[in-house]
Amino acid sequence: MARNPRDVTDAELEVLRTLWDLGPSPIRPLADRLYPGGGPAHYATVQKLLERLEAKSCVSRKRRGRQFVYRARLSRDELVSRRLRETARQLGDGSLTPLVTHLVNAGELRPEEIAALKRLVEEL
Repeated sequence: MARNPRDVTDAELEVLRTLWDLGPSPIRPLADRLYPGGGPAHYATVQKLLERLEAKSCVSRKRRGRQFVYRARLSRDELVSRRLRETARQLGDGSLTPLVTHLVNAGELRPEEIAALKRLVEEL
C-alpha cells in the first residue's frame, strides 16, 4: 500500500517527540537530544527531518537572531487522532468501534483508563 505523503515517518516522529518534550527549540538542542555525542552528519539529519516536517505542516520555524527556532504545530493528540482515523479507514471500513473493542478486550487497560472510558461513553 502506498504511503500518504503527509504521514509522519518513525524518524520524523522522534523529532516531534523531542519537540513536544523540549518545546520550541533550535536544531542544536534537538540534535544533541536525538544523537548524544553526534556530529555534523546528525545535525544535518535533524535539519532535513525538520524540513520534511515543515513541508507537512507538522512544525513551524521562526528566526531568532542568527538561528531558526522550531516548534511543533501538530500535537501528540492530533497525531494519535490522525493515525487512528487512518487505521479505522483501512481496517474497520471507517469505524473506530473495532479498534476500541479490540483495545478493551485485550485486557491491557489499567483501572483508571477503564474509568476514563466509562466517563467518556456516558458523556457521549
